[in-house]
Amino acid sequence: MKLSLETPTVTEEKVFSEVPSIIDREETYAILSGQIPLTEALDKAYKVREKYFGKTVRIHVLDNIKNGHCPEDCGYCAQRKNAGSGVQEYSMKSPEEIFQDAVQAKENGAYRFCMVTAGTGPNSLATEKLAFTIEKISKELGLKVCLSAGLLDREKAERLKAAGLDRYNHNLNTSKAHYPEICDTHTYEQRVETITHLMKAGVGMCSGVIVGMGESLWDLTDVIYEIKNLKVISIPVNFFIPVAGHAIKNPQGLTPEFCLRTLIAFRLVNPDSEVRIAAGREGHLRGLQGMALYAANSLFASGYLNVKGSDAADTIRMILDSGFYPEFSSGMGEEIDWESALGKDHPYAPENFPELYKYRKSLK
Repeated sequence: MKLSLETPTVTEEKVFSEVPSIIDREETYAILSGQIPLTEALDKAYKVREKYFGKTVRIHVLDNIKNGHCPEDCGYCAQRKNAGSGVQEYSMKSPEEIFQDAVQAKENGAYRFCMVTAGTGPNSLATEKLAFTIEKISKELGLKVCLSAGLLDREKAERLKAAGLDRYNHNLNTSKAHYPEICDTHTYEQRVETITHLMKAGVGMCSGVIVGMGESLWDLTDVIYEIKNLKVISIPVNFFIPVAGHAIKNPQGLTPEFCLRTLIAFRLVNPDSEVRIAAGREGHLRGLQGMALYAANSLFASGYLNVKGSDAADTIRMILDSGFYPEFSSGMGEEIDWESALGKDHPYAPENFPELYKYRKSLK
């Protein structure tokens, strides 16, 4: 049996956010601080989410194409210099290796393939290698491509755009005031400058935050509005994972409700932007992951940079169970038999009953 997907494909996307915020700074703070009831805030966010994105969920797959060897000292990162985290370090993958990863991502239902490389930013040779790879993936697979490669100047931004890059990830991570607390090898202003170069080149920006790094609620409010001011069209909301080797001085304990409130705030300030549940959704949102889709319209599957996450089948099942539909780039997904593809993993599939019957209560 084929499942009918209401709006399975999208062929065009905005480059910049255009719709004004629904709420002001004070109401944003009130949502984050719990002054507004959760159900009231979520209902408001869902109406906005449904207006601009219907009931679809975009699935992104990350590919860490270069791991470690980074001279930057971003306190949240397992790949930062002198982290001693034990992550596997390797040089940039070959174009063919990256292409095969993209093929696998497409087979797993990815809407966009996101390439990530550690480092301050690519030199001219690396930029050409990335441009070649982007062009190959976009032309031969018809898959949308996002790149995260650090700081860029205007010339490199224009080269990548010419190769077919439609998104570039460069997170602000936290507010301008709080930034010196998490990194001292580059500045907040340099990050904003990179975003500006890419937007002038016509590349849609993916820029978000990492919540839980000791910032105040006003810090979080500030960066939500800075992202809006930059007209960012794609916003990954990460929840801090205390990876080995991190240098965050006072990470906060994050509750599922607070994480949900953060996603609600991002949706209401950025109505027509893609709000993505990024790293930390499994461990911090926990049982509220499905509910979070009432505010967010996008997520990552199959893990993050250096941390394991839910696999593609579990992620798609969660989306369907929550009443939403996975969204695909043109030509993907329309003929997938989801019932057959996911049925073998269902706990009540016939082949799983022998294991279920082994359960016995401990009687004392």
